[in-house]
Amino acid sequence: MIRSSIRIFLGLLAVLALGLFVAACGDDEESDATSTPAAQATQPADGSDISADEKAANKIAPVDGASDISLSVGSKNFTEQYVLAEIYAQALGAAGYKVKKELNLGSEVVAYRSLKQGEVDSYPEYTGTSLTAFFDVKVKDVPKEPQKAYEDAKAAYAKENITAFEPTPFENSYRLGILKSRAAEFGNPTKISDLKEEAPKMTVNGHDECRQRIDCLLGVEQNYGLKFKKFLPGDAKFQILDNKDADVAFVFTTDGPLSSDKYLVLDDDQNLYPPYNITFTMRKSVADKLGAAGQKVITDVQKHMTEAVMQELNARVDIDKQEPAAAAKAYLEQFGYIAS
Repeated sequence: MIRSSIRIFLGLLAVLALGLFVAACGDDEESDATSTPAAQATQPADGSDISADEKAANKIAPVDGASDISLSVGSKNFTEQYVLAEIYAQALGAAGYKVKKELNLGSEVVAYRSLKQGEVDSYPEYTGTSLTAFFDVKVKDVPKEPQKAYEDAKAAYAKENITAFEPTPFENSYRLGILKSRAAEFGNPTKISDLKEEAPKMTVNGHDECRQRIDCLLGVEQNYGLKFKKFLPGDAKFQILDNKDADVAFVFTTDGPLSSDKYLVLDDDQNLYPPYNITFTMRKSVADKLGAAGQKVITDVQKHMTEAVMQELNARVDIDKQEPAAAAKAYLEQFGYIAS
């Protein structure tokens, strides 16, 4: 599996280039540290690496005048945000910019306020979150097509003098997950609508607010017509699944434990969830200072941010207890953005 292969390959890089790091970082999606064993060093499988020529083409070159420009890169308060902010910060640093990191700003409301007030110059945000949390778009009204959702967010940000860079290949959205070892008990579902007949026999897990959220249990019940036997609140979703306290759970599509081959994520076949790709947001005055060359560093460094890669990077922090900076560096090295 590509997810396991990427994780294994990055494990090799960590052993050879980075050493072992022991540090736990907070994450509002929980770590579930016992769900997946630590990465083991071995050779990468097909698709987990790129050619030497592509690595050479990806290498970040110094940008003329970058040393005269200072900026800050922030993040919200969970693992994926720390890793993403580190990737952007390290990439811009490799181009020669003077970068200050302002990680763990808080929730999206706090991070966005910090950006608008100039307390931080940039941070990564999700397109669906941007529209619903900042620009008063109802969840059901967010465009289902990722590029359209981004374009709408970009236009709204522009009115606030904020530049929203092109979205990442991956998105981090809600889905229902189930242990593969238990899927046969419920008819081997592959998509959420497959649970229609089985739901009355199933316990579903989600965070406390899930049952009232249109992008969580409430939306699944209304859009898919599912009626579960029981809702079990709790944040340790993978532990709950492993212990069979719940049959299915609401997961995020880039959760670290999903980098293993242990869980099945059901397709959202009725397009309930809005797109949640990352757009790197930056105050326009700072983006203008970066110029075309600096802005290209940001968009180029996103090219390999697939769902599988982000699962792996999150797993390295949440499960293997690496620093986000180390996981980000491994990503940049693997794909040739910086020298290993």
